[in-house]
Amino acid sequence: MQTIKRFLSHFWELLFRPEMRVLPGQLAFFFVLSIFPMLTLLGYVGSRIDYFSNSFVSIMKDLFPADTADMFISFVTNATINGNEIVFMIIGFFLVSNGTQSLIVTSNELYGFEHKNYFLQKFKSIIMAIVLMLLFIFVILVLAYGNVIVNFIVNQDIFEGFSDKLRLAFWLLKWPVALVFVFLTIKFLYSVAPDAKIKSRYTNKGAFFATLGWFLVTAIYSWYVSDFSNYGLFYGSISNIVVMMIWIYLLSMILSMGIALNSNIYKLSDEYKNKKND
Repeated sequence: MQTIKRFLSHFWELLFRPEMRVLPGQLAFFFVLSIFPMLTLLGYVGSRIDYFSNSFVSIMKDLFPADTADMFISFVTNATINGNEIVFMIIGFFLVSNGTQSLIVTSNELYGFEHKNYFLQKFKSIIMAIVLMLLFIFVILVLAYGNVIVNFIVNQDIFEGFSDKLRLAFWLLKWPVALVFVFLTIKFLYSVAPDAKIKSRYTNKGAFFATLGWFLVTAIYSWYVSDFSNYGLFYGSISNIVVMMIWIYLLSMILSMGIALNSNIYKLSDEYKNKKND
């Protein structure tokens, strides 16, 4: 009982450290910022496929207010890759890496590790940003908007006759496949974030906590998207954007809490105590 109290007390202290108060907001901002370079790249690929472009337009119009949908649609339907777009994407990815660099800095502070030089951190933060963006794309397409996308696809004439089977297959595979993918990806981010080697067992609980947290808030958000995405009761035409921003912030907060949980477990371990005594 005393160990549990000490664990919870230390974990609570970590959550209210200054860097932990700032990190969720920073990650959420860079999550949102990553949407536009992702859309540019997605649009370039999708513009080569007529069916993809038409599907994207229909889904965006169903999910977002007209002005917002038109903004996203323009990224996809008019996307080209030239010098300006390449520069735009490079700058976008570089800025997004500031969010993962905050993740690295916070991890070092929570674990009590020394910081490596700026360029090594920046290189690592770019790799982490790419991984995090791929994870974000997966969560958006499969967990958040998967039901809407699948319903749109199976309602096409070419799937007439076995649309119910496709829906069932997606429903059965969606969560177990996503559970493994999200857990392993978050575990990777937690393992490489600190500027010192962390044994795998010290990242498992935080990754599992973050995975379950992401699943919970995304399931609620997906339910909203599927059933109430045209709600305008409180915020009028921007209600969907407000809810999406809240969802992204909750994802960022849960990801930050997972780091605090891992560092707390590590600092209470015998390995940390032995290093500290040495």
